[in-house]
Amino acid sequence: MGTEQRGGAAASEPPRDAPPPPPLFTLAEVAQRNTAREAWLVIRGRVYDVTRFVSEHPGGEEVLLEQAGRDATEPFEDVGHSADAWEMLDQYLIGELHPCDHKPDSSEVPGKPTSNEPSAWTVWLIPILGALVLGLMYRYYVVEGRSS
Repeated sequence: MGTEQRGGAAASEPPRDAPPPPPLFTLAEVAQRNTAREAWLVIRGRVYDVTRFVSEHPGGEEVLLEQAGRDATEPFEDVGHSADAWEMLDQYLIGELHPCDHKPDSSEVPGKPTSNEPSAWTVWLIPILGALVLGLMYRYYVVEGRSS
């Protein structure tokens, strides 16, 4: 009984047939690889060495080299790449971005409204429209009602 598993291995050890964890890279390390000779980029926290693909990129070399050495998640997603392009990325995967360099999601940014929070203009729009409607009703029923 207890925490001992088969073979006496501790519960915290990974199974022997588990793949090793992927290498971790910092943004500083990725930033050094920003030329046609060595082009790395980050997409969704994963690091890709696209050096071999630069000359084959359908959008041209310049597009990849412009993003080399940085987090290219937003530009990559904005272009609307096909499912094939997403699958093709796997062959260039070399590791993951170090956790200290991950960008927070927009939901984690303090002060930024989430989908559940109304934005500033909607907070003021409803009271302003309400006051406008009340003012028009007052004018129609009270002020113009006396002149009849």
